[in-house]
Amino acid sequence: MPRTRPAPTRRRPAATSRSRSTSSEPHRMAPCGDLRRRLPSPVIAPRRRHPTMTKAPETIDPSRRLFVGAMTTAIAAAGLGLNRPALAAPAALSSFGALKQVDAGVLSVSYAEQGPADGPVVILLHGWPYDIHTYVDVAPLLAAKGYRVIVPSLRGYGETRFLSQQTSRNGQQGALAVDVIALMDALKLDKVLLGGCDWGARTACIVAALWPERVKGLVSVSGYLIGSQKLNEAPLPPKAEQQWWYQYYFATERGAAGYARNTRDFARLIWETASPKWRFDDAVFARSAASFDNPDHVAISIHNYRWRLGLAQGEPQFDALETRLAAFPVITVPTITLEGDANGAPHPDPAAYAKKFSGWYRHRTIDGGIGHNLPQEAPAAFADAIIAVDRA
Repeated sequence: MPRTRPAPTRRRPAATSRSRSTSSEPHRMAPCGDLRRRLPSPVIAPRRRHPTMTKAPETIDPSRRLFVGAMTTAIAAAGLGLNRPALAAPAALSSFGALKQVDAGVLSVSYAEQGPADGPVVILLHGWPYDIHTYVDVAPLLAAKGYRVIVPSLRGYGETRFLSQQTSRNGQQGALAVDVIALMDALKLDKVLLGGCDWGARTACIVAALWPERVKGLVSVSGYLIGSQKLNEAPLPPKAEQQWWYQYYFATERGAAGYARNTRDFARLIWETASPKWRFDDAVFARSAASFDNPDHVAISIHNYRWRLGLAQGEPQFDALETRLAAFPVITVPTITLEGDANGAPHPDPAAYAKKFSGWYRHRTIDGGIGHNLPQEAPAAFADAIIAVDRA
């Protein structure tokens, strides 16, 4: 039987935030986490199962959720309106409870699930260097409104594992998008609502652009993030290049070794830089940092950024897909893009990407010192956006 991991109960100060809808729209690409390189020979570890996982999907015991303050948030957010102030992240250290595991494509995917089995399905995708806990306070809000919420660990995170030691530890954007389609197929999900932040936002944008028949609506933090190696060939102004320092660090063998040696310290620095006003505590960070112990995490992270810069090869099976993405396809599904007013990570101006969304579309800026990891910093604002695109 699956067992839940004990969750610390340390409290952290709650931030305040409010959201405003604007008519501005999005532009080209880039959340916190982009580079390219030729990855040192990838470290491939034998596949293993975590004691808290189960092979077949099963219901999560709500009593294990340690949601405390978040349930108060859920009640307050029950009316979730488009222009309501965003509620602050709860002070309690929440937990997803027992996780599930399913074979999907080249992966054995670990995922959290909350909400009724027959509810509209929402898949929420995390970024780098974060994990499924980006949505730990979003999922109960949506579950309380009747949604079935699925939050997978991306390749290289948590208990997600490659099924074969022979599979390339590839972090290119197309591979991550195909992982989502494979997960949907494995869970027999025909059409879902998609939400994403950072790598997850880029992945969600790609799925919505190339498989619109599988996506009912999209919520993307920092907008339209589809990229291409060709686009990334052009140098940026010096101040913009400075924001991508870690990308260039990862392009070196010293950087790859440094990230492998100092993964947690590196990730914490990114958290602090990308969300300068977010007062997370040690327990909140440690809860996510455990996901970076995945044996493929460093290889996937380094390859992702090196691939973006054209310093690492992708896999041939994704060439046709990447060619389509290099044309920057328009996204036609109902979409809300979100941006925090204190995002310290590289991100595009909403006005630059608005025309990439041809269907029902809104952009919202979330005020109150909200940084790059917006769903975790302003969970009610993110949940509100998911509900809004579902109703669009």
